[in-house]
Amino acid sequence: MKKLLLQIIGVLFILLGSFFAIVPGPSLIFFMAGLLCFSPYYPKARHYLSLCQKALTKSCAYLDKKLAR
Repeated sequence: MKKLLLQIIGVLFILLGSFFAIVPGPSLIFFMAGLLCFSPYYPKARHYLSLCQKALTKSCAYLDKKLAR
């Protein structure tokens, strides 16, 4: 039951992320939330979530350096 509920919520977040990729909005946050829901059960989702987290960390560090000037 828990796995089914997490998968339904994950699909909902992925669909919202796809919608906000077309319409301006926080698409990356919804994609990551969807991957977070899938990650306990699918190793590939865990891998993609890790890649997103690393990319966000690098981009935030880059923006911090640019804005500190």
